[in-house]
Amino acid sequence: MMPWVTATLMVTEAFFLLLISYVVSPFEVLAVGQEIVGVPDGNGLNPLLQHWAMAIHPPTLYLGYVGFIVPFAFAMGSLITRQKGDAWIHTTRRWTLITWGFQSMGILLGAGWAYAVLGWGGYWAWDPVENASLLPWITATAFLHSVMMQEKKGMMKVWNVVLVSATFFLCIFGTFLTRSGVVSSVHAFAQSPIGKYFVVFLVLHIAVVVYLILDRLDYLKSESQLESIVSRESTFLFNNLILLASCFAILWGTLFPVISEAVTGEKISVDAPFFNRVNIPIGLFLLFLTGVGPLIAWRRTSTESLKRNFQWPAVGGLVTMVALFALGVRHFYALISLGLCVFVAWTIASEFFKGARSIASRTGKNFAAAMVELTYRNTRRYGGYIVHIGVVAMFVGFTGAAFNQDTTVEVGPGDTFSLGHYELRIAGINSGENSNYSWSSAEIIVSKNGAIIDKLYPEKRFYKASQQPSSEVDIRRRLNEDLYLNFAGMSADDSKAVIQAYIFPLVSWIWLGFWVMMAGTLICLIPSKVRLQYAKTAVVGVVRDHAPVQK
Repeated sequence: MMPWVTATLMVTEAFFLLLISYVVSPFEVLAVGQEIVGVPDGNGLNPLLQHWAMAIHPPTLYLGYVGFIVPFAFAMGSLITRQKGDAWIHTTRRWTLITWGFQSMGILLGAGWAYAVLGWGGYWAWDPVENASLLPWITATAFLHSVMMQEKKGMMKVWNVVLVSATFFLCIFGTFLTRSGVVSSVHAFAQSPIGKYFVVFLVLHIAVVVYLILDRLDYLKSESQLESIVSRESTFLFNNLILLASCFAILWGTLFPVISEAVTGEKISVDAPFFNRVNIPIGLFLLFLTGVGPLIAWRRTSTESLKRNFQWPAVGGLVTMVALFALGVRHFYALISLGLCVFVAWTIASEFFKGARSIASRTGKNFAAAMVELTYRNTRRYGGYIVHIGVVAMFVGFTGAAFNQDTTVEVGPGDTFSLGHYELRIAGINSGENSNYSWSSAEIIVSKNGAIIDKLYPEKRFYKASQQPSSEVDIRRRLNEDLYLNFAGMSADDSKAVIQAYIFPLVSWIWLGFWVMMAGTLICLIPSKVRLQYAKTAVVGVVRDHAPVQK
């Protein structure tokens, strides 16, 4: 198998080396004089990119894109050599998880950069290139879940090959979107003739994968069948179907302008409301499955078991929704989301609690030590639960967007304006410059219930080398909400500052959930203390009565 794995890697690497050597070489020297002016010291880094997250976001996202070639290469090696076993899955499990972690980190760091730098307070705009980074992450997430079915039950073998292939192809597709200019995006680097080469590469590889799967179906037969709709196997199956539905919806929305232009001659853009309308229900159903999966047994689950496992988590979720409704929350999806967050957190906490209590009673350890011991005994399982807790926290942060508030005002020194329960007074507008940029800064005193609680200093900068303006927002971050101020510029008569003020409830839970998710991913990579040993032979039957001896 390994020579074919290496060959798959080499073909992909050769494709990219040929592109950068002969088609769109990044090493070509620009001709000064042909409308290009020589600048001795250069124009400097784009002001928007002068942020710590931009030193980490591109390479981590790149490692995510590049890393998915390895499980794809092993899957192809397994198909080509007609491997009956699951060696390629066991070999690439950790690699896939690490790559998925880099992809997750790249996406979330990009979202954090957008929130802190761009000045509009958002962290996701459903931009085509943003979507292109999310698509392989979705299929990789589906693969990491369904691969457990193949390991434990010998099921979904064809599905896993399809998922790992789709993940790799979507990485190539994302690079195609970024480099070809086929869609309009703030992230698209250039328009170039590179697109047709990517299309040929994708078509040829997809054709090869389809042929190999169809030709090797006998080697990809499932060893078990789905026995009950109420089982852990079915939750994995539903999880995969919902993730793929989300992936298709995002892919369709991303390519719709290209498709509409090809069919009607008119490019019709699909905006954020479409993606939100489709993906919010999908996301909530995935959140529900996150809580159901850990507590449902393999093969089939009895009614009594369902009642015992889900009674109190369901009560907790319902009580949360009723309490929020009584407090005045009327947003339907927000009520459902927060109720499901409590439900899922309760189910995961109960798994940790029951396991740690059992260990503590047997060993005499305190509860915290028993919790660590429990996680160490099966790092893959409990690390996955911690990842799910991070996802729950992120959903809490996403839900807060239903209650955002904002205002834009023109104010001078001494002026006051209000937003929500905050009163903001402009104490002064200062200006200055250094060797890199000139700046204007507003000193804003923040009060709540008549008491001063903070001072914020949003800035407007003008960078000398690039001759570009940039806003430096100031954010008062709290777990319950962020107060977000952007100095958008000066008024037409240059006497007042234009301040954009936002309140973003719960948004900090997104970044908190990200770090919890990363911690869970790292725990999954630690070898478990208790490792299952499988016998090389299996007993297939027991003879009760010996056959008579023939003399």
